[in-house]
Amino acid sequence: MPVDTRPKDMRPGFEDTLTQLETLVSKMEEGNMNLEDSLAAFETGIRLTRECQSALQAAELKVQILTNADTDSPLTDAIPFTDTQDQPDSN
Repeated sequence: MPVDTRPKDMRPGFEDTLTQLETLVSKMEEGNMNLEDSLAAFETGIRLTRECQSALQAAELKVQILTNADTDSPLTDAIPFTDTQDQPDSN
């Protein structure tokens, strides 16, 4: 399976890759492809699926880093928002 050697900023984004995959699946579901085209489409579909999975894993890792579940993190020590904090004092 060919590896995408383009720089990351030149590769299509997650949404574009997912759209390509959905389009490919629709074509395959029509059942009008010969065996060779079906195999090529299947190979492309596997590549697109892996690209989507990689993008989702990268996004999940970023979320974990940003939320930093470590209890020593200042992010977890934040004071929760309540409605009374948003209201002006009545004094």
